Amino acid sequence: MNKFEELGVKSSFVKGISELNIITPTEIQSQAIPILLGSNTDLIGQAQTGTGKTAAYGLPLLQKINPSTKKVQGLILCPTRELGQQVAKQLFRFTKYSDKIFTEAVYGGAKIDNQINALKRPTHIIVATPGRLVDLLKRKAVNLSNVSTVILDEADEMLSMGFKEDLDEILSRLSASKNKWLFSATMPQALNQIINKHISADAKKIVVGKSNVVNKDIEHQYINSKDNEKLNVLVNFLRANDGKRGMIFCRTKANAQRLSKQLVAKNIAVDALHGDLLQKERDKVMRAFKKNSLKLLVATDIAARGLDVDNLLFVVHYQMAEKKEYYTHRSGRTARAGKKGISLCLVNPTEINQMKYFEKELDIRFLKKG
Repeated sequence: MNKFEELGVKSSFVKGISELNIITPTEIQSQAIPILLGSNTDLIGQAQTGTGKTAAYGLPLLQKINPSTKKVQGLILCPTRELGQQVAKQLFRFTKYSDKIFTEAVYGGAKIDNQINALKRPTHIIVATPGRLVDLLKRKAVNLSNVSTVILDEADEMLSMGFKEDLDEILSRLSASKNKWLFSATMPQALNQIINKHISADAKKIVVGKSNVVNKDIEHQYINSKDNEKLNVLVNFLRANDGKRGMIFCRTKANAQRLSKQLVAKNIAVDALHGDLLQKERDKVMRAFKKNSLKLLVATDIAARGLDVDNLLFVVHYQMAEKKEYYTHRSGRTARAGKKGISLCLVNPTEINQMKYFEKELDIRFLKKG
């Protein structure tokens, strides 16, 4: 018997995930799936990025759907368009050999009229960003009265992006839902407010990796670099890792744009992802990056929310993250699905203390390079 079948997953779904090379359950999957497949329950799951949370909640959700009932029965809330699209695509792949279960993704940055028309088709599961779902609810374009399972994916990211009021409104409408499942890499205070208000007091709790939210497969490195030296240090690192895929993080849009232009001027193929891009420009950059025709991406923290790209070998912090949650999110872009990765910080004298703070708070150790 397949290990997922031992957890209670139907053989038709196991066949679908096997083709995606999902064979051995991760820790979060092993712990969450049997609980979520059991009786109706609320659940809080804390696990670092890249640990397989989509399958951990997606497979139990799919098994709770009645395909013959052409009503929305499941809702998944995600912080970004990219993550929403990715989750919807994964669910579609999981159901390759099962009865047809229809999932629709709705998000900001796309024409709402097209999404309203799409929702008129039979839909069992909606994957949504909170802001767009509130817009659709106000237009009475979506009916959530039959939703029995609601899932918050990357809940901390949704809060950091300013979706608290939207989440409150959505969850207030779904107070009768039998299952509320919340997954998050970190548990900031604002998230506890959401949990106390909307999640059952006797919700099951799973914490994977104990308090460590940073993937243990990441090697944390640093190079001492004054600001006027950072560009040359970065160029030397990228040339030494020519052909490998990675992301470079800056704090601001202006710095991301400037660094991207400086790297291009030095004949390094790179593009930038930041908040000033139109959605079609953002989509074009992401398509190139995901299809591997673009190997390097400069990004800001906000623009990179929810990104999930396979086989990134390194992350470079051109400017140190302002918060430990940002560092966790940045470094979590690499070393996914059991692979190894490097998180390299270019540290000026004023950033040393920030690095030491991350070491203490995140229980990690930085190795000096160069």
